[in-house]
Amino acid sequence: MPNTFTQLLIQLVFAVKGRQNFVKESFRDELEKYICGIARNKSHKPLSIYCMPDHLHFLVGLHTSQSISELVKVIKKSSTDFINERHFLKNHFYWQEGFGASVIPNHKWIKETFQQEYLNFLKKFEIMICELLTSLILTRRREKDL
Repeated sequence: MPNTFTQLLIQLVFAVKGRQNFVKESFRDELEKYICGIARNKSHKPLSIYCMPDHLHFLVGLHTSQSISELVKVIKKSSTDFINERHFLKNHFYWQEGFGASVIPNHKWIKETFQQEYLNFLKKFEIMICELLTSLILTRRREKDL
């Protein structure tokens, strides 16, 4: 649409069927790149992704041309086919029905970095964690090549 501006940052979360640990380290990176490519091809902007063994987190800038539900449906279908056609697993792979989605506030309105917010959260609930380890994890996340 002409004269339309949106900046919708959406965090998507969805699980492997039965919460099985089917996303293996041997193909995780390839799967993440494939999913980011799907989003790019649909005019969305992939910002961060991480596939856990039993679920996925995906931060994406949503384009107005497609709804969240439509994007998730395409990602699930295409990535399922991608995994199964390449025989990454002995079993057939499927994503669980449904997904979670939340809007992430515009970074211009955020007063502290994600790292600061995370460390403050840990301190608030008295969770002991090595700050160096936290820093390394967060640095890797920022440097991840999408």
